Amino acid sequence: MGLTLSEKILKAHMVSGELTPGGELTIKIDQTLTQDATGTMVYLQFEAMGVPRVKTELSVSYVDHNTLQNDFRNMDDHRYLQSVARKYGIYFSRPGNGICHQVHLERFGVPGKTLLGSDSHTPTAGGLGMLAIGSGGLDVAAALAGEPFPLVMPGITGVRLTGKLKPMCAAKDVILTILGMETVKGGVGKIYEYCGPGVATLSVPERATITNMGAELGATSSIFPSDEVTKVFLTLQQRTVVWTELSADPDANYERVIEIDLGKIEPMAAAPHMPDKAVPVSQIAGRKINQVAIGSCTNSSINDLGVAADILATGHVHPDVSLGVSPGSRQVLLSATRAGIMEKLISAGARILESACGPCIGMGFAPCSCGISVRTFNRKRHRGRHGLSCLAGNRGRDRPVRRVHRPAHACGNQTGLLPLYGLRRLHDHRSFGERQGGRDHSRPQHQTRARGRPSRVRDTGGRAAENRGQHHHGSHYAGRGQDPAPALQHPRNRQTRV
Repeated sequence: MGLTLSEKILKAHMVSGELTPGGELTIKIDQTLTQDATGTMVYLQFEAMGVPRVKTELSVSYVDHNTLQNDFRNMDDHRYLQSVARKYGIYFSRPGNGICHQVHLERFGVPGKTLLGSDSHTPTAGGLGMLAIGSGGLDVAAALAGEPFPLVMPGITGVRLTGKLKPMCAAKDVILTILGMETVKGGVGKIYEYCGPGVATLSVPERATITNMGAELGATSSIFPSDEVTKVFLTLQQRTVVWTELSADPDANYERVIEIDLGKIEPMAAAPHMPDKAVPVSQIAGRKINQVAIGSCTNSSINDLGVAADILATGHVHPDVSLGVSPGSRQVLLSATRAGIMEKLISAGARILESACGPCIGMGFAPCSCGISVRTFNRKRHRGRHGLSCLAGNRGRDRPVRRVHRPAHACGNQTGLLPLYGLRRLHDHRSFGERQGGRDHSRPQHQTRARGRPSRVRDTGGRAAENRGQHHHGSHYAGRGQDPAPALQHPRNRQTRV
């Protein structure tokens, strides 16, 4: 009997155990990622192990959460993370380089490899054909030290995609539809593996949107095959060398198969306060909104911003609405600027926020006390998240926060959720017909090549560092042959002298 793609990767990395559903096994971890909100503890634990250098093929320390650096504590954390990266041979992605999952997809993801991250949305890399798993900090620290990762063999659920998405529908609608079917607990102990002829109609950023929100299903991971679409994406990133074709065997046996006809997908939105409360946009049309946020690791690619810009090119944000846009990475920001996308967004009245997690984690751009905020994010809209509670005039009530499909669909002519052209209420996008003007940014031709061949000192935002002793907004990597520099002592470990 043939193997699923997930089983192939697990088998190739298995250290002990067997591929029996519910059985225990351990696997070798090829790559790790951390972000600054969880990474500090990861590296404190790793330092306590006394291992001189990381033993993974590649590890990256991203700073994308606490980038506002409101006081010395955030900056102290970031200086500590940078010094640890320099000492132990880890890539360091400085504040402003972008959101860890978007940058990792662009610069480091490799089909067929395993990735363990101290962030729940690490499975985003499954859009490239990686087996990516989010886990606790101690698990990541152990992986850095070369220890295998233990897990219970997940059940493999096949999601067979057929057809093609209709105009004005997006990958976010697909995962919201699945969430409505499976619920936020339906994926516990499972890997969702996407297959079928419909897969070829989705670009890598679209696939990453789906695998990203597999975390909201409670799934161990989500994964797409690595095919010609994957090759196109990696070629645009000047990383064709890492591409390999990967897919399940024709006679692979899935625990269960979900059939999804992409042509029947409707525009969806997730109502408060859980992502599985997905409803068709047509059911909530007509409601006045006050804020729109485009971004997060789910919907911040050049494709997402490009379609939104096309819609805004002939309109303007309504005076009663605040629009914030967070590009997913420095590469996305630079590419969007060169393509004229940022000019369209800014001219239409959008606020351009930092390439970081930002509003998704409640780091600024909080909603008002009695309005509706429409966000293209992934996070569960628990009461109190996104800066929603304990505000003056709130009277103890949280504002409704709704998740929609990709940023383009938050813009009037696609889902009507962004009040453009004088509108300030929710609209069913189907009343607007076809997408307005411009190129189809969901297709690969609008992605921009990374500039330059990566060097020892890397720029995880997509550009190689200049070779004149300057680190050009890049990540600092201490090669394994270099003398390690001492790590700063984290302030929490310092003894205060009175």
